[in-house]
Amino acid sequence: MTAARPLPTWLTLTTGPAPAVIDGHACRTRAALFDETARVLHFPDYFGRNWDAFADSLGDAIRAGTTTLIVRHAEDLLSAEPPEQYATLLDILAVAADTGLTLTLHTDATHEPHLRDRTTDALTP
Repeated sequence: MTAARPLPTWLTLTTGPAPAVIDGHACRTRAALFDETARVLHFPDYFGRNWDAFADSLGDAIRAGTTTLIVRHAEDLLSAEPPEQYATLLDILAVAADTGLTLTLHTDATHEPHLRDRTTDALTP
């Protein structure tokens, strides 16, 4: 058996869980968010598609190894819902972060100021 050659510093090879990627374009409504998240995180068939069930299933996914969640096109995340729904989502994700979840909201530069304002507004008690 030969010794493993080192990889370049810019390259990471891992056997850990891959990040889960959700498309914000597909999550403009709460129902669509539940469907997309259930698909990506492999929620059980009995997932109840409400906030309590979402929090429970997300916790199960974290315990099963999902530690990184990326939302692409985050500017569209719950954009068709009242602001309170986005705040509820962020509250649930903050609790999940306490148990190991890392969240990245990704958007393009033109949408970043609005997404930042919307997010900080939702996080303000």
